[in-house]
Amino acid sequence: MQLGLDFSQVQELVAGVDEVGRGPLCGAVVTAAVILDPSRPILGLNDSKKLSEARRERLFDEIREKALAWCIARAEVEEIDRLNILHATMLAMQRAVEGLSVTPRLALIDGNRCPILQVPSAAVVKGDSQVPAIAAASILAKVSRDREMQLLDAQYPGYGIAGHKGYPTAVHLEALRRLGPTPIHRRSFAPVRALLED
Repeated sequence: MQLGLDFSQVQELVAGVDEVGRGPLCGAVVTAAVILDPSRPILGLNDSKKLSEARRERLFDEIREKALAWCIARAEVEEIDRLNILHATMLAMQRAVEGLSVTPRLALIDGNRCPILQVPSAAVVKGDSQVPAIAAASILAKVSRDREMQLLDAQYPGYGIAGHKGYPTAVHLEALRRLGPTPIHRRSFAPVRALLED
């Protein structure tokens, strides 16, 4: 649903919600919900993909320090395989909103659909470029997942996970063919499923 609001003016107790990791072949899908504090503005919020890694890292700390409330949540590989990636993403978003220490009056969800929530919600297409709270959520989710991918790269060497973050790059697909899927690979995703069937 689109509310027809000027999102830059809607701030009080509004949670922005975003996800990272729907497309990768491995790892959890990570979501975040953030309620910003209008009295403690954070400069430079934008879609996390448009920011440098160093800028995201700085904003990650600032958001957690200044926000009224924030929560990072996830759906695991097993849940993605059982539910499918869309429903697992909705579940992870639901967990992020429910995990907030302050109940929002409204949740604005990046994208074109909303999870089932106990509070009013609206989907905002390209919300991470329009709504500061969604931008903040995108930064928390991306930095959190990227850090996790660095750890998984050390645990499962040879796949290049730290570089491609689990996305189906040529390097990742070649490593999958050579080394086979790991426990963190999503068995319901076609490239992984095809290797398992072979």
